[in-house]
Formats: sequence, C-alpha cells, structure tokens
Amino acid sequence: MLISPAFAQAGEAAAPNAFIQLAPLIFIFVIFYFLLIRPQMTARKKHQQMVSNVRRGDTVVTAGGIVGKVTKVLEGDEVMVELADNVTVKVIKTTLSDVRNKPEPAANDS
Repeated sequence: MLISPAFAQAGEAAAPNAFIQLAPLIFIFVIFYFLLIRPQMTARKKHQQMVSNVRRGDTVVTAGGIVGKVTKVLEGDEVMVELADNVTVKVIKTTLSDVRNKPEPAANDS
C-alpha cells in the first residue's frame, strides 16, 4: 500500500472539562430563550387575556379577517358575532385575532 494507516501516539492527553464542552449548548439555549421562547410566551399571555375579556358590544376580528360585533358571550369558549344585519355566527374565542372595544361617545366640549 502507498498510504500507511496513521496511529495515535501513546501520549497522555488532558481530558477536557465537561463544563467547557457544554458551555456552547447552554449559551445557545439562553439565546433561544430570550429571542424566541420568552417573547412567544408573553404574546400568548397577552392574547389569552384579550380573549378572556371579550364582552358584548366589542368589535372583533377573526383569524380569517372577518370583522364583526359581539352580540352574546356564550358559556365556555364561544361567542356570537354579528357580521351583518341578521347574520350571526358562533365563533370560538381563541380564533379571535383582535378585539376592538366599542368606541366611547365623544365628549361635548361646548
């Protein structure tokens, strides 16, 4: 054969520290936590709070982009949404992407 196999020399090699080997993985997890996991958790909490505070008269936007007015909050996780005159649909609260509170009456400055 033209190429002979290379064998390791029988010298004493220092064993690497276990913490030094795990440090990059720990660092990557910390970066993922602060850039991905934590913002997603806060957004989910904000959405759950917004959906749980839906009440009659609020204008809502569904996940499909349909805008309607809440006519009745049903038991559980459903609401009745009026899309047009005499057109109401039953919608699950978690599919609401935005809740716009009913506008407050304008104050008379005169």
